[in-house]
Amino acid sequence: MQTSPLIDIGINLAHDSYAHDRAEVVARALDAGVVRMVVTGSSLESAGQAIAICRIWPALMRATAGIHPHHAQEFPDSNLPSLRQLLEDPLVTSAGECGLDYFRDFSPRADQRRVFAGQLALAAELGKPVFLHQRDAHEDFMAILSDYLPDLPRAVVHCFTGSGEELAAYLERDLYVGITGWICDERRGAGVKTLVPRIPLDRLMLETDGPYLLPRNIQPKPSHRRNEPKYLRAVFDVVCEVRSEEPGEIAATTSANALLFFNLPDLQDSGSHQPETT
Repeated sequence: MQTSPLIDIGINLAHDSYAHDRAEVVARALDAGVVRMVVTGSSLESAGQAIAICRIWPALMRATAGIHPHHAQEFPDSNLPSLRQLLEDPLVTSAGECGLDYFRDFSPRADQRRVFAGQLALAAELGKPVFLHQRDAHEDFMAILSDYLPDLPRAVVHCFTGSGEELAAYLERDLYVGITGWICDERRGAGVKTLVPRIPLDRLMLETDGPYLLPRNIQPKPSHRRNEPKYLRAVFDVVCEVRSEEPGEIAATTSANALLFFNLPDLQDSGSHQPETT
């Protein structure tokens, strides 16, 4: 028997790995009780694709539009008008994925900082919340973000994998925190598992970050490595293990947080979940 409905706030549904069975992925999510999804846009191209996907399932999804730090060197400031146009689409309810990644360093750090600041300025101007990425760059990340936070309606640090000190800094600034299947990884996720009880429930949200971070606690183990929204239940189960609230309360509150943050269609909306056709 399923518990209360869940919301996946970070699913890269525009990824090529979903191209052959995207409708089936969405159907399996619904069957698993994952009733709303936020489709991540991490480049101009993927953000455009995310919007197109949301147009197929407008009763279920909203999109983000942003430039991931991995793509920062490919994004000159002259492309900001193109990003603005995407952010102004009514199906885009958050700016991002944006931030800093000094772990991979796929883009020069100066480019990462430039593109991050440019996106925060644009989000503040348009009144959009931000969907944030930070890995091994906490000091610079907070220094840049702090300049814009007073003018941003809301912000979530997606896929939190950081330290207790980092978490404390986020919570001090009233940021939301997204938890992924990282918490299900007995090798890498032990630290996050100990920190999740410190996150106020009204600041907690859940995500798969599919097709990445397939939870390692799924039984029986899938024969593949592709994550998808139906596996959000595995993340939820571990969160429930380490928190004191009842599972129904955790599900209801994290869903309410996501509905508010991303301006998602209300769960009472009786709109069709079938793909819209043209």
